[in-house]
Amino acid sequence: MRITIIGSGAIGGLAGAWLTQAGHDVTLTDRWTEHVDAMQQGGLRINGVRGEHTIPVKAVHPHELQGPLEAVLIATKSQHTLDALESVLPLFGPDTFVVSFQNGFNEPDIIERLQAEGLGGAERVMGSIPNYGGALVDPGCLEFVHEGPIQLGEMTGERTPRLEQLATALGALTEVQVSDNIWGQIWAKEVYSAQVVFSALVDAPVSETLGVERYARVAGAIVREALDIAEANGITVEAFDFFDPANYRPRTPEDTQKLLSNIQHAIWLLKKDQKPNLHQFKKKGSGIWWDIVYRHRPSEVRSSNGKLVTFGAQAGVDARLNAKLCDMIYEIEDGTRQLGYHNYDELEAYVHGLGKALP
Repeated sequence: MRITIIGSGAIGGLAGAWLTQAGHDVTLTDRWTEHVDAMQQGGLRINGVRGEHTIPVKAVHPHELQGPLEAVLIATKSQHTLDALESVLPLFGPDTFVVSFQNGFNEPDIIERLQAEGLGGAERVMGSIPNYGGALVDPGCLEFVHEGPIQLGEMTGERTPRLEQLATALGALTEVQVSDNIWGQIWAKEVYSAQVVFSALVDAPVSETLGVERYARVAGAIVREALDIAEANGITVEAFDFFDPANYRPRTPEDTQKLLSNIQHAIWLLKKDQKPNLHQFKKKGSGIWWDIVYRHRPSEVRSSNGKLVTFGAQAGVDARLNAKLCDMIYEIEDGTRQLGYHNYDELEAYVHGLGKALP
């Protein structure tokens, strides 16, 4: 299987490096010219939870890609999904298929664009959830921040030979869990990510945001509302490694304590493979925090959690907490709001004002 990865940052770059090392036919591309140049000249330099590696990779600039393509993994930020797809439509062949290898509700947009181009629809598309974490630190330099599996599935729900083949290939990087309900799992990731967005309101490690009970309670209330949005849209939200939606429906103070323990466990999972005495991690927060604080660019909240709010409005469900959270992130990105714990104070008061505090 020939694999083309569009977007060679943390998620795409780490996948491409380990796939290449395992002998797979992989081509990496990225719109950041300096990053492609660095990969061509010195491979990918990777440090973090798996130690230091330098892995030679095949990297090309986007205009240098040649078709027909086979497996196309789009690993850009979600707001750049359709631009990435558009760049390779002329290179489609009869067997080309697309994998949304990123965060966000991107699959319906990909399907719609393929249909408009007369290239098919859902049968051309896989969904995925890469639950490992990393960061693109400098051109040609990645940081592997935490381990985690990949969920992968056909948007049609079928078990196809190409799905099994790609899952086997990606196993060179990490555990791959093949899914018959990848759309439900994508929803689960986006519902869960509401608390990840919450953590990015402050320039601090996750242990000082979600790791504090007072703040975790606010985050839990936001996720509970996000579950309401999913259910109003007829979605069965699937559990995954560090997220069980059942925990986010607390009815008693004891249930809330179980939820808070679940959040603490998720934080532990994110940190358990890190060895600070061997590597000082640059990425200390979420990808949203990384974009805002380190990369000084808009995050993908508008095209991921922002869509969650839109789904809520369409279903007529109360999504005020998630809308408020997204608006606060937008204001930070626009320079009209500062990062800081005052954001938690404001959001906490809003939760109580709506009567949505956890028991």
